[in-house]
Amino acid sequence: MTDAEAFALAVEAAAHWGGAGPGAPRLIANRENAVFEVELPVAARAALRLHRVGYQSDAAIGSELWLVSELALCGVPVPVPLPMQAGGLVADLGLGRRASVLLWAEGEAIGQARVPLVQSPAEQVRIYHALGRLLATLHGAADTLELPPTFSRPDWGTDGLLGDAPFWGRFWEHPGLAAEEQQVMLAARNWCRDRLANFSNGDQGVIHADVLRENVLVDGDALTLIDFDDCGTGFRLYDLGTALSHSLTEPRLAAIAAALIEGYSTLRPLDTAARAMVPVFTLLRTLASVGWTMPRMPPDHPSARAHIDRAVRAARIVMTGGDLLA
Repeated sequence: MTDAEAFALAVEAAAHWGGAGPGAPRLIANRENAVFEVELPVAARAALRLHRVGYQSDAAIGSELWLVSELALCGVPVPVPLPMQAGGLVADLGLGRRASVLLWAEGEAIGQARVPLVQSPAEQVRIYHALGRLLATLHGAADTLELPPTFSRPDWGTDGLLGDAPFWGRFWEHPGLAAEEQQVMLAARNWCRDRLANFSNGDQGVIHADVLRENVLVDGDALTLIDFDDCGTGFRLYDLGTALSHSLTEPRLAAIAAALIEGYSTLRPLDTAARAMVPVFTLLRTLASVGWTMPRMPPDHPSARAHIDRAVRAARIVMTGGDLLA
């Protein structure tokens, strides 16, 4: 969808919430979803999302918005969905197009993928310790919720990550893999399946599943977690692994990882076995991300190659007993 097409749809969608204010919708991102900043009669600043056609079902979108609403009621710092003037949280724009609106979340993202962090070492540690606590808070709040029978979200358990049909695709079949790289991917898949099968105390439940730098906003001492488009159920440690996957080349990686784990453990203590699994879940995220690129970019795209290189490197380190998070 071009930016111009997205803009026209954003104007149409905003009408369901009373129409955009004097400032035209401002495009923030046009990636998985197209996201606009809008001014509405019920909110001076709001985020309007045009959901990617065919990615999530109507039931899945509704479940995401229900979950975020409930988490907000529990005091978790997440954007609150706003109902349309006619009621309901999702606008049907026809041809499979759906839109939703959330209150604007203040703050700046921790950073971007493949761009070095700009914060001081001490600030990096502070932020990731706070992020660990935030993830523990989210998981704790989710455990208090009774999921409705209609709850429909992706599976981020063993099958969703490593089964015959992973949610983000069969990463080991990426057409851009060289023969040796494919062997590494296949070996990593089997190796990870064995580790998960033996991880008998692995905590599972509702997770965010996409705790990337751009999805964590920092506003002074406060953090807000945004973009629950991929939330689902699975291993809780996958959220920690995802949060670390963008930082594998950071010079302060060890301190960042330790801060994240310690922050999480202040509310949800992790035993030795669970802490040892954090690098495995970081590897799992890098593998899943290779599958994510397959329907979204050509096999030889630089970003696809970067995802492959990262996953192959991580697999080789972890499978040979190295310290991925050192």
